Amino acid sequence: MSSRVVVVTGASSGIGRAAALAFAARGDRLVLAARSRDDLEKVAAACGTDPIVVPADVTRREDLEQVRERAIKKYGRIDVWADSAAVMAYGKFEELPPEVFDRMVTTDLLGPANVARTALAQFREQGHGTLILTGSLLGHVAVPYMSAYVTSKWGARGLTRVLRQETRDNKRIHVCSVDPGSVDTPIYTSAANYAGFVGRPPPPVDSAERVAARIVRQADRPRPEASVGATNRLIEFGFNAFPSLYDALVTPLMRRGGLSRQAIAHHDGNVFAARPREEGGPGRWSRAQVGLAVAGVALATGAAVKRLHSRGVPG
Repeated sequence: MSSRVVVVTGASSGIGRAAALAFAARGDRLVLAARSRDDLEKVAAACGTDPIVVPADVTRREDLEQVRERAIKKYGRIDVWADSAAVMAYGKFEELPPEVFDRMVTTDLLGPANVARTALAQFREQGHGTLILTGSLLGHVAVPYMSAYVTSKWGARGLTRVLRQETRDNKRIHVCSVDPGSVDTPIYTSAANYAGFVGRPPPPVDSAERVAARIVRQADRPRPEASVGATNRLIEFGFNAFPSLYDALVTPLMRRGGLSRQAIAHHDGNVFAARPREEGGPGRWSRAQVGLAVAGVALATGAAVKRLHSRGVPG
């Protein structure tokens, strides 16, 4: 294996942390960036390859320029830039504070745009490079109580497609995405919450390490888009082929699967500033709960189909 220079933004926890560890295990030279220096230092120590640590906020273009400059000063190039920085908020659109919505879109949509602008400038200068943006299943489908996240991920997916079109003139520059479904990371419990209950990833849930492995694979053999999640394609099919049925089911399923029964007061989570994160957390699914959830989905689907048919509503 050849050693690459890899920048990871959003490296302090979750998918970014797992990707940093996976690239380090491969022998790549790393530049790690996120808002929290303390968390980055912990990840750097776990990598064991003496990565460069650069506290940076993807909403600030000057921070990303500093990340780029630090990488170039030490290594002379950037071969791969993998971005997974994101924040999340739960709550109905009408109940979500406008400033929380706006900040989320700034982080989750304009943030990747800032990363792309910085990375592509470097790739154009050196003549090669691979940009990997972490999208989401929620960039392909819509769910209630997550309006800002869905809006951002749909926008980021469109941006990624445009960037692929606009870089076709250089076959050595690649723009890729990895679109996971539910992943066991701290983003759910550190999210802003105006829904009243702690969020959790609805089953089936993948590990951050599995998503990270796909990110490394994209760096090794770039392809436009990679989906990670056993039911992603099925959910996308239902969303597009049976919109009435999908919309009838998604709200009750989100209440049961995407929100735990642990009550929580309204708060803005880590939307505006970095806060300590814990890998794992409350509201996770046991094997028994997953089995019950699958059975519940089957029963709910059957009941909804009967109701829709009785009303003469087409799929």
